[in-house]
Amino acid sequence: MEQIASKEYTTFKVSDNVTMYRVAFKNQFNMEVAGHLFIPKNFDRNAKHPAIVVGHPMGAVKEQSADVYASKMADRGFITLAIDLSFWGESAGEPRNVVAPEIYAEDFSAAIDFLGTRPFVDRNNIGAIGVCGSGSFVISAAKIDPRMKAIATVSMYDMGSASRNGLNHSQTVEQRKKNQLEAAEQRYVEFTGGETKYTSGTVHKPDDKTDPIQREFYEFYRTPRGEYTPKGGSPETTTHPTLSSNIKFNNFYPFNDIETISPRPLLFITGDKAHSKEFSEDAYKRAAEPKELYYVKDAGHVDLYDKIELIPFNKLESFFKKYLH
Repeated sequence: MEQIASKEYTTFKVSDNVTMYRVAFKNQFNMEVAGHLFIPKNFDRNAKHPAIVVGHPMGAVKEQSADVYASKMADRGFITLAIDLSFWGESAGEPRNVVAPEIYAEDFSAAIDFLGTRPFVDRNNIGAIGVCGSGSFVISAAKIDPRMKAIATVSMYDMGSASRNGLNHSQTVEQRKKNQLEAAEQRYVEFTGGETKYTSGTVHKPDDKTDPIQREFYEFYRTPRGEYTPKGGSPETTTHPTLSSNIKFNNFYPFNDIETISPRPLLFITGDKAHSKEFSEDAYKRAAEPKELYYVKDAGHVDLYDKIELIPFNKLESFFKKYLH
């Protein structure tokens, strides 16, 4: 634990009542996972307190959205840990920007290993928040890790369904097979030492043909509002997964067996104008009680990444105070 100042970061703000630390720990694949740990200053370090692990949107890093949630929830009385998923940000994993949903889920469990072994954390009261793609990764982790006592997702993307079917099931099986063939051919290129190719992610310059959803992501990831390039990274590749690995999402079914998380509670938060709300609605329909689907009025998908006036922190606080105590 290395205490750091939040002043060097522009994508989130930390209250004077919270101390911030840089931390690192190993997952079960012996890969180092990097995180930011937030602890309320008035906490008695000799007592045990509830904690929450927070995951960032797919293609993002902890400084983009996860730290917003972690710092704000720490200000409301929780120990919080925002992590970089493996292959992204300051966490280990080569090549960079690889898609590996099983390892992403493992990172959440590794974060609980870390939190649950801190003397000031109550290991029986650890929760999780997953934003966007991390919503589906945290569900995947929670299905097999009963140490997650309460799980909230915000603007969740089911990365499996989005990859296989597109938004609102707009992609045909033929298109999926074409993508798979392209990724498979790219494996030969990379296996023989050729250049790594990247896919999807956020456009670098919008034009007349840029669709509204891409514009929404652009306004966060490519402007001072949310733009962040990790050390050793490049603005050219931020948000872009590798083409040859991205197809692994086609084998990712996070909502299968979601009902087995019960009786641990699930809270799904989505904007009522979010292009992604179909995923929260699908998860809610499949989940068993206790569960809640909460719509944020007049909020789009990316609004809930960082717009603190729209993010329902009161709802999150009451949810975790009810179930982590």
